Amino acid sequence: MSESDPQLERIRKLLAKAEDPAVTEAEAEAYNQKAAELVARYGIDQAMLAASGASADEIGTLKIPMNDPYSRDKASLLTSVAYPLRCRTLLHRRGQKVESVTVFGFRSDIGRVELLFTSLLLQAGTQLTRVRPGGLFPGESLAAYRRTWLHGFARAVHERLSHAEQEAVRTAAPGERSAELVVRDRAQLVQHAFDTEYGGLRSAAPRLLSGSGYFDGHDAGSKANLDPSALTRRRKALR
Repeated sequence: MSESDPQLERIRKLLAKAEDPAVTEAEAEAYNQKAAELVARYGIDQAMLAASGASADEIGTLKIPMNDPYSRDKASLLTSVAYPLRCRTLLHRRGQKVESVTVFGFRSDIGRVELLFTSLLLQAGTQLTRVRPGGLFPGESLAAYRRTWLHGFARAVHERLSHAEQEAVRTAAPGERSAELVVRDRAQLVQHAFDTEYGGLRSAAPRLLSGSGYFDGHDAGSKANLDPSALTRRRKALR
């Protein structure tokens, strides 16, 4: 995902507008939504180029470490980013802690997942230091509230990315092969390769969370910056 790519440059400009303190909250959300659409468009373009033989794109893996606190919830956020982008995840657990997650998919999609997840994790972490449970549940554990906050944040991100990916497929320009067929074939190839490698493993049981932060987290996730170049800009600023 080269910094000189014109699609990513458009995303940078949209997010710069969204970050302008002079714009309204509604305008900022509109800019963020458009950025999410362009992220999806980028994924479709890479898929079509690979399908036509104009570029190489192979199935591979990337192992991403998870750190406490809330390692299981961070892993859930990563999965919520990966699945709409046609990747699969494998959680490496030790007891209740998730030590790392392996992302499985086409290289171009794994790249999108890594950049988006890292950016979203930083955004969520910044907000987690400020959020507190309200007064509706006196004595509620801060940790319980934050776990459900992260669950809501991840769910909203999943919904936004899923919608953007579906729209990108629906509105793709017609070609020798339709984007819908290309995306479906790639998703099937990834699932088949994943099942071949890890099909004998059991799925984890659903978690039961008791905190009240879901809706606050969902609201934050619905407004989160989905710019895949945010991490690159942030790294430059820290140098």
